Amino acid sequence: MKVALVHDWLVTHRGGERVLDALCELYPDADLYTLIHQPGSQPARIENRRITTSFLQHIPGIHARYRHFLPLFPRAIEALRITGDYDLVLSSSHCVAKGIHAPPGVPHLSYVHAPMRYMWDLFDDYFGPGRARLPVRAAALAVRPYLQHWDRASTDGVDRLVANSQHIAGKIRRFWGREASVVPPPVELDRFTRLPLEGGGQGGYFLWLGAFAPYKRLDVALEAFRTLDTPLWVVGTGQEAARLTSGPLPPHIRFLGNVPDAALPALYRDARALLFTPEEDFGITPLEAQATGRPVIAFGKGGALETVTAKTGLFFPEQTPASLAAAVRQFDAWEQSFRPEDARAQAERFGRARFQQAIQAEVDALLGLSPPSPGV
Repeated sequence: MKVALVHDWLVTHRGGERVLDALCELYPDADLYTLIHQPGSQPARIENRRITTSFLQHIPGIHARYRHFLPLFPRAIEALRITGDYDLVLSSSHCVAKGIHAPPGVPHLSYVHAPMRYMWDLFDDYFGPGRARLPVRAAALAVRPYLQHWDRASTDGVDRLVANSQHIAGKIRRFWGREASVVPPPVELDRFTRLPLEGGGQGGYFLWLGAFAPYKRLDVALEAFRTLDTPLWVVGTGQEAARLTSGPLPPHIRFLGNVPDAALPALYRDARALLFTPEEDFGITPLEAQATGRPVIAFGKGGALETVTAKTGLFFPEQTPASLAAAVRQFDAWEQSFRPEDARAQAERFGRARFQQAIQAEVDALLGLSPPSPGV
């Protein structure tokens, strides 16, 4: 079967790109179509194939400033032509990839990480007061109706929608008026299960890890730990780095910047718990932490409700520093009953092989070869 894979952009290697990597392993001869590609930004399994980009690739400095061109993304993906004799178009979409025009008669399955989140329910997280300068907010408000309409209408060219969580399936139903089956994304379990469960949490710190994007709400963790006398280690960087690191912080809060992938398993395993502050579409980091045998303190909304259980973590009900601080104080008593083996068993439900089997079942169902599997 000849497959055309479609992904929004290839600039960083995060959760969406890890899903793409698993799809590339499942379809090793597939060609890849994307808005822009920064060579060398992806692992070999992605880089070592034919990659076709849109006209945006030719804009000077696009890899650093691509977010500024969001209003052009729909036009760019529609102008990106899939040329060749394909049996399937498989898009991995959190923005516009699903809007590519499949060749006539070629079925299109879209794996949806989220509807265009910055134009729907998370608009204020990106463009609200204090998040964006007034001209940027005004421009975003001006293009929001158009992008919402396009985001909904572009699904007309998709034959089958697969969401990464029940949470996102609900958004697809609410925003697009479509139904979607659910296949959770894969966790690279091998990286995180090599360490023994014994000795976890010995570093004594709480860990926050992720991109410094507005909706990730690192600010909630930083403000909470101003009131707590316990170490917080922060891993990552991103578009909000300057704002979040500009003011004075207590000495028990440490910014580690970007950390090599090889160092992450030990960072997880030595932490008392992972802090998970966003309302995430799904969220890979809670499962990575659990794979190392560590618990999670998560905001009790979104994808975390599908990956963290009462045995493997605590939920805080409001996305505020006070609510998170209360959960951290409660953690001392809660962790007395925590068992690392429960956390690892939960993570093992989301392995790479299970993801690939479930995706293949969805493809087979689209092509009329078999009914879909019930999923994980």
